[in-house]
Amino acid sequence: MNDGTPFYVTDSPPSLLLKIHRPARNAGDFRLCGGKGEGLGKGSAPLLFAAIAAFVVSWSVTIAFAQDAQEVPFTLDRAIEVAIERNSLIKAAVEKQKAAIEELKGARADFFLKASATYSYTVLKDKPYVRLEGIQVDIADNDQYHWDVTLSQPLFTGFALSTKYKMAEIGIDVKDTEKDQAVLDVVKEVKVAYFNILLTKKFLLVADETVRQLESHVRDAEKFYAQAMIAYNDLLKPKVALAGAVQNRVKAESNVEMAISAFNTVLQMDLNRKIDVEDILGITPSPYNLGTLIKEAMEKRPELKAVRLAMGHIDYAVRLAQSSYYPEVHLMGSYEQNGQNPEATENDYSNTHNASISIEAKWTFFEWGKTRADVSKYRRQKRSLAEKLRWIEDSIKLEVKNAFLNLKVAEKNIQTAKESLVQAKENWRITNLQYQQQMTTSTEVLDARTFLTQAETNYYGALYGYMIALAEVERSAGKRWKGRLAGKQSAKNEGM
Repeated sequence: MNDGTPFYVTDSPPSLLLKIHRPARNAGDFRLCGGKGEGLGKGSAPLLFAAIAAFVVSWSVTIAFAQDAQEVPFTLDRAIEVAIERNSLIKAAVEKQKAAIEELKGARADFFLKASATYSYTVLKDKPYVRLEGIQVDIADNDQYHWDVTLSQPLFTGFALSTKYKMAEIGIDVKDTEKDQAVLDVVKEVKVAYFNILLTKKFLLVADETVRQLESHVRDAEKFYAQAMIAYNDLLKPKVALAGAVQNRVKAESNVEMAISAFNTVLQMDLNRKIDVEDILGITPSPYNLGTLIKEAMEKRPELKAVRLAMGHIDYAVRLAQSSYYPEVHLMGSYEQNGQNPEATENDYSNTHNASISIEAKWTFFEWGKTRADVSKYRRQKRSLAEKLRWIEDSIKLEVKNAFLNLKVAEKNIQTAKESLVQAKENWRITNLQYQQQMTTSTEVLDARTFLTQAETNYYGALYGYMIALAEVERSAGKRWKGRLAGKQSAKNEGM
């Protein structure tokens, strides 16, 4: 390019093609051209780069706005993934998991050697002394400095340390079940919010169709009234019906917006964010049966797991309380220095340093029945949990049966509502044709439209009501969502 020939900036749309002249004798002399026109002259390089920068910025902003305007609709799986990653209840459960892991690490650390150090300084009014054959002999200075390092290794604690470790392991399992429960709740909430958006949008389509058809009916009535073929009150009836339909459409639009806001809330996104969701085309009959669902719920419901784990935790709490019946044995090792200077390196009366190894046993053998009372307390708590477990099991069985029956009702209603919808559409078509030929009244047309609106509402209500009922059944049975984030390890496995 040193020969002065032009080159082109081609990373742009054709309409914005830039041609740059760079003379051979002056590498810093640029001319910006729009084709055959004159350049900008010498010293125009800043203008060139300013133009390019402005173009790049405006192009980036345009792309950003285009991406916002064409946001990809949510699928059900993507919505669940976003909710699981963002939901505060799940994040709180994860933090509790991590706290339980730290507690387990602390319980493990109690098995190992512990080191401690002390430092002291004492000032005595008089020097300590002893009398030997009537002669007073000083044995220490007024200023006494002491420091030591002590090592302690537990040898036997009445099984307290191993019991605490087992209790910490159970604590992690409890937090895992709490997280599982939070995930189950969030998944169900996402499904219900997702299906409610689809349902309200269908209701809005029904409202739009009602308004559109009643507007056409009003035009027919006005034409017939202008030809003196109907009375004035037969013209007023469709106009009144149209006004009501318009109001219902406004309400339907509001319901869609509220459903979207509820969806955004579950996913913890901006409340007013404009989103869209993909419709679910077609449904398959439920493969579930009541007996299998109840059995699965008894095995998988996190609430039952949590109570059973709590009962196991209490068993270890009893064992921990019983550890007080035994002595504690520790192996001790220490090194100490005593002196009359801050470093304790000078001592005119005795050796400055010493070391020792010892075995220390401690046994608290009488506490006025405290240990026995603690053991009795935990055993009664376990019996209380056993009764609570039976009550929760019965409640879950009832919940599963209720959800299952609702699912079966919704499943049957779909077919009934579908048949009714076909009949209502045909009734509307025939009645509308009859009115156009003045073979029936406006009242019959309005009734037909009312029947069609109700049939459409019933059909969509049954369709998405079935999906919501299915979500309720899966939640009641403790079925886990099988998505990308469903196979993550438990907190215990992640932290160990």
